Amino acid sequence: MTRKLFFCIASLMSVSLAVDAQTTKPFTVTGKIEKAAPGSFVYLETNSQPTRKIDSTKLDAANTFTLKGQVVDGGEVLVLNVGGGQKLALLLEGGETLNVVADGYRMDGKTGKIGNGTVTGSKNMAYYDKLMALRTDMETRVAGWNKQVAAATEKKDNKRVAQIEQEYNAAEQEVVNKVKAMLPDMGTSLVSLFALNFVNIDTDFNTYETLAKRFEKENPNSPHAKSLIGRVARIKGVMVGSAAPEITLSDTTGNAVALSSLRGKYVLVDFWASWCGPCRAENPNVVRMYNKYKDKGFTIYSVSLDKTKTEWQRAIRNDNLPWTHVSDLKFWQSAAAQQYGVQAIPATFLLDKEGKIIAKNLRGEALEQKLEEILKSGQ
Repeated sequence: MTRKLFFCIASLMSVSLAVDAQTTKPFTVTGKIEKAAPGSFVYLETNSQPTRKIDSTKLDAANTFTLKGQVVDGGEVLVLNVGGGQKLALLLEGGETLNVVADGYRMDGKTGKIGNGTVTGSKNMAYYDKLMALRTDMETRVAGWNKQVAAATEKKDNKRVAQIEQEYNAAEQEVVNKVKAMLPDMGTSLVSLFALNFVNIDTDFNTYETLAKRFEKENPNSPHAKSLIGRVARIKGVMVGSAAPEITLSDTTGNAVALSSLRGKYVLVDFWASWCGPCRAENPNVVRMYNKYKDKGFTIYSVSLDKTKTEWQRAIRNDNLPWTHVSDLKFWQSAAAQQYGVQAIPATFLLDKEGKIIAKNLRGEALEQKLEEILKSGQ
């Protein structure tokens, strides 16, 4: 299944930084903005929301600029904002001089034109460009597949839909293989964390664990070591065979509901959101599974990554979802989603009667087959 075709994902810009107060290192960014009017500004911004400007400088008569700054030990992802329009990611670890060449074009709403720009001067940026090229190529191919899926679905051509999914799966695996081949040379650099966004931790857990151990050995003082090692530990805690971590969140009426209160039943822990199209598309199937098996010891505990209670409740009502719903309304910062290592939704964890994880991310026919297998005897 494709994340682009069938999932809603957290931003690929994220590298999950965990930065404490620490030493800093200097960096320099030079560049030329070819199409900007002389006297325009370039801004250095944080990669967080809301964005915060941390420095700026005015282009000279030749449309060139120089920015100098400090970055925390271990590195940061910053954004170069060209004239308030074109934006370029900067992966900085300190000690480097990056050179930017950009045309300065903003997004054109009519033609869809996006400004071109390159950043050179470090291994981080060289590999970042390679990764973004893979991503852009895949997004182009996915756009074509989406159109084909829509046309095939309208014709009820399930065979063609299945073929498209197979084509995607093969292409996705090819991308993953290319990224994994780059990781050893990336070492414990900042870009190695960015690269992990292309790898599914559920199917390639060893890749994450290997990098975490490498950070621990080669770069133990990096804040990224703490972040990555912590995530690997959390994922280990929600692997098949593990006891599902407790979740206690408020339902739509404000009452706290613990996951453990559903012990004695098979429980599908379902991470979703009203704004997630693939989640909403899957909901009819989940409703069908619930109605088919609810009298045989099956129930659902849905954790929403919504931001507003109104939208969350409207989606529950419109999709006719009659089971347990909880949320802390914190979007991707949901405590439960982070505890379960959720990076894409829909995400599901099937628990047995004792609260042990017996399957993950089952959907559609696969979910029905698993439920049929464990509930066929009515135990």
